[in-house]
Amino acid sequence: MTIDEITSIVDGRSVTSISASDEIRYAFSSDLMSDVLTVLEDGVLLITGLVNIQTVRTASMADISTVLLVRGKTATSEMIDLATEHGIVLLETAYSMFRASGVLYDAGLKPLF
Repeated sequence: MTIDEITSIVDGRSVTSISASDEIRYAFSSDLMSDVLTVLEDGVLLITGLVNIQTVRTASMADISTVLLVRGKTATSEMIDLATEHGIVLLETAYSMFRASGVLYDAGLKPLF
């Protein structure tokens, strides 16, 4: 699934100006960044409501190239700057984590666990 498809499905928007061509195959929903560090797959979308700089740092450490912020939360300028520096796409949606996960699953995105 492409980032444009994900953005459309969750009625979201991109807040970084990165054009990534990564194919997203899996989604992982979590607000616990320690759980995110257990992710070993490629092509993962992180779905989270945790909006702070640690989210971007954790995504970078886990080689996750796309993060979807849920519940109408908005990325800080510090998050956007760091995500841009590390080539991470930040998306935002008003959907809850449950709804975003569900519609993406219905559209064919696979869960990790």
